[in-house]
Amino acid sequence: MRLEIKLLASFLCMVLLGCGSTRLDAVPKDRPNVILILVDDQGYGDIASLGNPYIKTPNIDQLHEVSARFTDYHVNPTCAPSRAALLTGHNANRTGVWHTVNGRSLILEREITAAQIMKENGYATGIFGKWHLGDNYPFRPEDKGFEEVLVHGGGGIEQTMDYFDNDYYNDTYIHNGKLEQYEGYCTDIWFEEAMKFMDSNQDQPFFCYLPTNAAHSPYFVDDSYIEPYKDNEDIPLPAFYGMIANIDENIGKLMDHLEKNGQLDNTIVIFTTDNGTAQGARVEGHRLDGFVNQGYNAGMRGIKASKYEGGHRVPLFIHWKNGGITVGKDIDELAAHYDILPTLVEMCDLEVRPEIDFDGKSLLPLINGDKGDFKDRIVITNSQRTEVPEPWRRTSLMQGKWRLIDGTELYNLEKDPEQRENIADQHPEKMKEFKAAYDRWWKDLEPGYEDQPRIYVGHEEENPTKLYCHDWHTEEVSPWHQRHIREGFIDNGYWLIKVAEGGKYRVRLRRWPVETGLSLGAEAPVRPALPGTSVNASKLGKAMKIKEARLAVQGIEMQKEASLADEYVEFEVDLKKGDTRLQTWFTLEDQKELGAYFVEVKKL
Repeated sequence: MRLEIKLLASFLCMVLLGCGSTRLDAVPKDRPNVILILVDDQGYGDIASLGNPYIKTPNIDQLHEVSARFTDYHVNPTCAPSRAALLTGHNANRTGVWHTVNGRSLILEREITAAQIMKENGYATGIFGKWHLGDNYPFRPEDKGFEEVLVHGGGGIEQTMDYFDNDYYNDTYIHNGKLEQYEGYCTDIWFEEAMKFMDSNQDQPFFCYLPTNAAHSPYFVDDSYIEPYKDNEDIPLPAFYGMIANIDENIGKLMDHLEKNGQLDNTIVIFTTDNGTAQGARVEGHRLDGFVNQGYNAGMRGIKASKYEGGHRVPLFIHWKNGGITVGKDIDELAAHYDILPTLVEMCDLEVRPEIDFDGKSLLPLINGDKGDFKDRIVITNSQRTEVPEPWRRTSLMQGKWRLIDGTELYNLEKDPEQRENIADQHPEKMKEFKAAYDRWWKDLEPGYEDQPRIYVGHEEENPTKLYCHDWHTEEVSPWHQRHIREGFIDNGYWLIKVAEGGKYRVRLRRWPVETGLSLGAEAPVRPALPGTSVNASKLGKAMKIKEARLAVQGIEMQKEASLADEYVEFEVDLKKGDTRLQTWFTLEDQKELGAYFVEVKKL
């Protein structure tokens, strides 16, 4: 059931916010700050206070002791969809984000985020870490309400749109739209810069979004963090725990900083993660959906990307001293990532645009002991990872302790927490009820699947536009990682674009990203290993013998011979305003074809 905005609130929004782009003139002085910590790939079982016998997380444990802890909280099984739902209060499918690559990690332009709502209510807004909802206008953090932006590119360091050869140490990141190099380890930098942001906003409330790229691959961290977990056959990947240990250390520093500055009491601190564990457990059988045979996953089946509990049940802690949330309290009712924003709206007394209609609902009643609205609640999560969503594709429908998987497998977690015994045949009425609920849910979302996120070219907010093969629409998995670029991965696809203004455009096709300065026929040097860390050396980047380049857009096809000594092949083309596709080709000496991994489009 979607959250209905009260008429009075709607009226106030229309009066105070107008078209929605105006910041409130007067902000109540007692409005709380908000810090939203989102750790990548850390599962429910990757925390000591949640039962893990191997990992040490003293600072997360301390937060657990003074928080409302949601024990049955669910997200999507992979990262970008979870982020979209978390920030909008909408089911991920509604936001247009149901994949992590292939142009379906781009959040629809119409979606309004927590940062936009916070900004409109007088909050300073900042993001530090991983965005993964689009690297071009109109999808960037700065387009979605964040005023202070420090992020890496794509869905992780080392991915295609990230600065080439970043390795977590002394990297180059995007700071308010410009590339800037920082000294230190990535997670340390996110927290240090976030604390500077908080320090600079002592006189107004702030919304600080801290989505770490750790503990996502690659598993790079100082050896000192890995050492405590080495030589233990029950720990699948010591570096994974080492990355979490570093995050834990930074959370401790953050809490100490807030207390020292007198900001902790009136700051809502939310800790959560984006999907099930990536490396805290190993499974037998299906690589994602199997049963745990090494490590710890809180007794759940499956890991990251699984349709079973281990793929999407994650921790959620909420602490706010001035709001009376100071004592550890387990809340067992079903909750979801799209409840976070409605919860913040109620906690912070935010005014919301009248057209916004959340899929989630505030968790504050549960925190206050009122379970009435949650008794028969149904939550549905899925992992589509395809161009067009399909009914029941890798889906979990949940009500209480019931779990219906893919419309065919029914489990009762009270009796079968590992989801081993399918009891669908024993409960025909329950199956009928759940399938009917799913059909209503699907019918509500399905019309929106036709909406396409399009990257603008020739827009005043971003010109030139850099396009990355990560966002190709393709039947295969696009070359989303820099290792694919180095190895010369053969694939192609098209970009969905919106030409903002008609006119003459310059289009440059590249084999290597611009920051490398490498020619079309060059090989990329090895990125070296870093002593004292788990950073390993990259492979040598393959030299490709590109003979010809082609371009197709708006019914126009152009081709040119390529010079291996040049960095790019350049075309000039007259484009009309409107929606279209753009596709490129490189033809190799052996007649194989692939798309240009990097394309720059500039309105002249």
